[in-house]
Amino acid sequence: MSKKLQTVCVRLSALCVFRELWSSPLLQHFSDFCKTTERIDAYSRFVAEIYRGGGNLTSCVRKLVFEDENCYVTALSAAREVDPHVAASVKRELDTLSAFAGLTPDDFTPLLGEIPVAEFSSETVELAAEYEARVAQIHKHGYGIFASHGMFRLSDDGERRIEPVACADRISVETFTGYEAERARVIANTQAFVDGKPAANVLLYGDAGTGKSSTVKAVANRFFDDGVRLIELRKDQMSMLPFVMEKIGRNPLKFIIFIDDLSFNRGDDTFSMLKAALEGSASAKASNAVIYATSNRRHIVRECFDDREGSDVHRNDTMQELLSLSARFGLTVRFEKPNKLLYLQIVRELAAKKGVQKDLTQLETEAEAFALARGHRSPRCAEQFVNSLL
Repeated sequence: MSKKLQTVCVRLSALCVFRELWSSPLLQHFSDFCKTTERIDAYSRFVAEIYRGGGNLTSCVRKLVFEDENCYVTALSAAREVDPHVAASVKRELDTLSAFAGLTPDDFTPLLGEIPVAEFSSETVELAAEYEARVAQIHKHGYGIFASHGMFRLSDDGERRIEPVACADRISVETFTGYEAERARVIANTQAFVDGKPAANVLLYGDAGTGKSSTVKAVANRFFDDGVRLIELRKDQMSMLPFVMEKIGRNPLKFIIFIDDLSFNRGDDTFSMLKAALEGSASAKASNAVIYATSNRRHIVRECFDDREGSDVHRNDTMQELLSLSARFGLTVRFEKPNKLLYLQIVRELAAKKGVQKDLTQLETEAEAFALARGHRSPRCAEQFVNSLL
């Protein structure tokens, strides 16, 4: 083994602060190469892991380092004093990881014989300097899984785990047509949240297909670089809300807890849990989180005539309880179905963006017929119509 490879391998084995990096396949395959005589196979598995990360070793190592949730970065995020020995180890280990990230195929080929092997790219990097600059802005970049992803959800495998959304919606505010005033209110509230000012929990309600959920996701994307992340909870996961708040409570980032298509039946067990979070209960609400919910109903709790005329002795108190949940959102934004003029404006702009070549009068006539056949006009209906032309 070459002296350079041997030195890097030995130094990597001495990692302390970044010890968890050894659980990554990238370092495991490199270690196998250094230890085994089956070097061709080990090298191939090592390069395959680099390819999964995009083909650049330096980028793969950088991603591992920036997403690592270690004692140093968690102490900084909590504004705790860092032991000088830990700080010194961070610098030393990042220098080691920089050397690892800068390896090239030429460093491996003398030990692989005459068989042609796969190549990869890399470059010289100073991870210590990059890491220092990043942790200085930790409230914007975060760490762990929140460092590289913008949208999250709870796992469906029964485990209590927050995981990134694999194919997150990249929609941006600039892609919308219409409803500018409504979205401006949500954007302004989120800007206040980012700036550390009082921000309201938001209820976006109104007709189906008007872009309520898309607005929340687009706003989260807009403020990603300012340290905003979105965690989506389904209504049946509301019992996990305290767990989510506990997991993010000490994180330096800001979180939007997104609950889509929210509605409750009277007596629903999760009703009081959400109500407590909206009231700001210390056990149910993290200081770095706001709740954004969408609903087709202004009054989220479904109400029937029996509720108004029922047998409850204190009927008025019962009614106030039913209406109290929506009143606890500090900001309510209504999305009404568009009139004909706005609907056709949305159709025209979507058609132009997607390159539809069609006579304008014919386009509008067919769009109106498409909406009438479905019984309503909406931005979603406009998009479905334009897509049908493609």
